[in-house]
Amino acid sequence: MRDIEHKESATIEYVRQKFIETSNLFGFQFMEPSPIELVSVIETKSGPSIRNEIYYFTDKGDREIALRFDFTIGLTRYATSQKSMRLPAKFCTFGGVWRYDEPQKGRYRFFHQWDVEIYGEPNTESDAEIIDFTSKFFSNLKLENIVIDVCDRGLVESYVKNLFKTDLPDVIGDILRAVDKIQKKRKQEIIQEYKEKGYSVPDLEQVLEFSQMKGTPQEIEKMIDTSQLKNWDKILQLFESLKNRGVENVRVNFGIVRGLDYYSGIVFEVFDSSSDLGALVGGGRYDTLTKAFGRDDMGATGAAGGVERIVNSLEKQGITNLSNNEEHVWVASVNDDMKKIAINIASALRLKGIPSEVDLAGRSLRKQMDMASNSKYVVIVAPKEYGEKSVLVRNMKDGSEKQVKLDSLLSDPLSSLQP
Repeated sequence: MRDIEHKESATIEYVRQKFIETSNLFGFQFMEPSPIELVSVIETKSGPSIRNEIYYFTDKGDREIALRFDFTIGLTRYATSQKSMRLPAKFCTFGGVWRYDEPQKGRYRFFHQWDVEIYGEPNTESDAEIIDFTSKFFSNLKLENIVIDVCDRGLVESYVKNLFKTDLPDVIGDILRAVDKIQKKRKQEIIQEYKEKGYSVPDLEQVLEFSQMKGTPQEIEKMIDTSQLKNWDKILQLFESLKNRGVENVRVNFGIVRGLDYYSGIVFEVFDSSSDLGALVGGGRYDTLTKAFGRDDMGATGAAGGVERIVNSLEKQGITNLSNNEEHVWVASVNDDMKKIAINIASALRLKGIPSEVDLAGRSLRKQMDMASNSKYVVIVAPKEYGEKSVLVRNMKDGSEKQVKLDSLLSDPLSSLQP
């Protein structure tokens, strides 16, 4: 069982707010996909083996139902069913997903995910829009050291076909999984694993060396003859669009192919280069999935990221003062006679939109001040000042105090609280 306590919950809410703000800037429409899906629908995306990674059960109608594994499948199911929907359609969502996975640092069986998708005619600008959104989202979170690694699935597939002299989908898929592993495992471990499967060691070494190339398009062109690479022109078009959008934290990385077979074009992952948590975001073009739902006329591209990993990066980078309640007030009473008045003041401040707390347990003033240590201000209700129709306002940051007329506090709390 995983219970999310207040501090983490508040940080998740901060990420959610920044996500919604950025989504609105790009014109994405927020929606909430169903939290359950038919297992058969999830298998459309990931195949029968996905059963090992999801929570599923048979309901009273003898249907196999699964808790949502991600948002892409639900959004795509919805988008492909809307025959009269204007294209391109841009959707976003944020919420909880479930995966039957081995819990470890930064990975949970229940976690939060954000997601953006664009459905419509396949084109480079839609791919660039998704990457542009992702870059600006992380900028809005104030995260630094963010690197976006981009590749083209077809480019690497073509390279593998030519190197291994095969068109067999199983072989190509197997080698692409080796390429995908280079981000997570040592090169020699992968070579040993695939040598035991019967693959040529020199070919394995060459494809893994290729998959470790990364840099700007200009740097890549100095490393290899790109004229022989399929879809290199698409990479150049993408980078031209990203340059025009002001996206600079992006590079080519031939090791990015994404593990799922439904990706069909541009793919990318996002990393915090100061962290060892792995990818914060994965995304790319997946036109084959919309076709699997019967929409040959509709392409799709998108991205998704785990929120808890973002929370870890925020904490590691010292971005912890995330509360929106900058004017949080504790209303303290000197004695029981003042308690009723303190409650009345707190209620009035709440009506003005000022987050306010008050003691509910009859604590002493000293203990109330301890409880108020995380508040920005404490309003102290004492007999002497109240007799003068005033209260004391203490700034908890610098310890300064001032006497404020009660009418002024309740009519214009922001001005009255400020030094």
